[in-house]
Amino acid sequence: MLSNMKITEFLAATSSDAPVPGGGSVAALSAAIASSLTEMVANLTIGKKGYEEVQDEMKAISEKMSAYTPKFVDFIDKDASSFDDVMKAFKLPKETDEEKAARTAAIQNGMKLAANVPLETAQAAMEILGMIEAVVVKGNSNAVTDGAVAAMMTRTAVLSALYNVKINLGSIKDAEYVEKAAAEVARIEKEVVEIEARILSQVKL
Repeated sequence: MLSNMKITEFLAATSSDAPVPGGGSVAALSAAIASSLTEMVANLTIGKKGYEEVQDEMKAISEKMSAYTPKFVDFIDKDASSFDDVMKAFKLPKETDEEKAARTAAIQNGMKLAANVPLETAQAAMEILGMIEAVVVKGNSNAVTDGAVAAMMTRTAVLSALYNVKINLGSIKDAEYVEKAAAEVARIEKEVVEIEARILSQVKL
């Protein structure tokens, strides 16, 4: 599993000529880094003098981030697995009409899964932005830049994941699915940039 690799092993695998890990897995990794950083800032705020009023909020954020990080790590492997499923579908036999129909259906199902996984990654990453903003605004001021990096990593995770959605949509023939997914992509793309800008505008150095 990719998620069990050492950092150096993951980087070596990414730089090889193998198709996975690719951009989708890297997007998920970026989100995991963002949630870990957010948890760190919350933990650096808990129990610190001057932050008594936000103790409960920071504890809640820390707990939530500890659940989000493994979720994002899971997406690293899910993205690679979905790509493998598409490749297997393309290798299915296509001698008879029945085989051709089965192969086409498998490819289309694989493409939808390959689009769904990064879309889910992006949607999940969007969910942590509010908590990132909270640690930037209310958290330990000595770690405010860590919160800012979390915001930037989340933006990168979201936009990167959405690029992977869009490239897969181009191969999906289900027009209704494509239209719905494309609209969701456009909404998230606009929102994440706006939220990141708002968070970074509140970083006081």
